[in-house]
Amino acid sequence: MTTVQITLPDALAREAAQAGLLAPDKIEALLRQRLRAERIERMQAVRAKLAADPLPPMTPEEIQAEIAAYRAEQRRAPGS
Repeated sequence: MTTVQITLPDALAREAAQAGLLAPDKIEALLRQRLRAERIERMQAVRAKLAADPLPPMTPEEIQAEIAAYRAEQRRAPGS
């Protein structure tokens, strides 16, 4: 576990403490919720970018070449 120290304005700290939001489990839940929301926002931005400028479809031969290259790389990786 990591200990984090934060500085808050006094009024905000009092209000958060009264609401029970400064408890470690509450802070963890808030952080996890925000991190999830940010991941979703990034994913939506990437989806919008791909929709605006889609990648060209791959031929079956190109797909097979990518699979073969990946497998070859995986075989080399452990003993590199």
